[in-house]
Amino acid sequence: MMEFFSNNLAESLIVIGLIMLAVEIAILGFATFILFFVGVACVVTGALIYVDIIPDTLMSATLTVGLLTAIDALLLWKPLKNIQQKVDNKPAQSDLIGHSFILGHDVSATQNPYYHYSGVQWKLISAQPIAAGSMVKVIKADVGIFYVELSD
Repeated sequence: MMEFFSNNLAESLIVIGLIMLAVEIAILGFATFILFFVGVACVVTGALIYVDIIPDTLMSATLTVGLLTAIDALLLWKPLKNIQQKVDNKPAQSDLIGHSFILGHDVSATQNPYYHYSGVQWKLISAQPIAAGSMVKVIKADVGIFYVELSD
């Protein structure tokens, strides 16, 4: 196995780098950057060996991967961290919003009955009192809570 790796060092580094990049992006969701930096360094080192810019030896490959990993980290850490900090605070759309049903019990500030839907007991909350038998629709859904208002 080691002989195969040594005989095909450039190709092996490129494959290892691509695997690291795939794991970082697909499995870890770009949560850590370590595999990304090392993966990029492996791919670049493999390409440099392939075009004979650096010698085809394990020692030069190891040193180049280490050096390129450090350079990648220095150059890309801050921009990648800034991209990671951009969070969309917009609430997620839910199929539950807009669901209409007839109230079985009154809903008010002091009365918050439960409504069974899709296998879940939902606590009903409304800004204004709503009488039992009224058609309501869900305007917001939180964990175990439906915020309802009179349906048009």
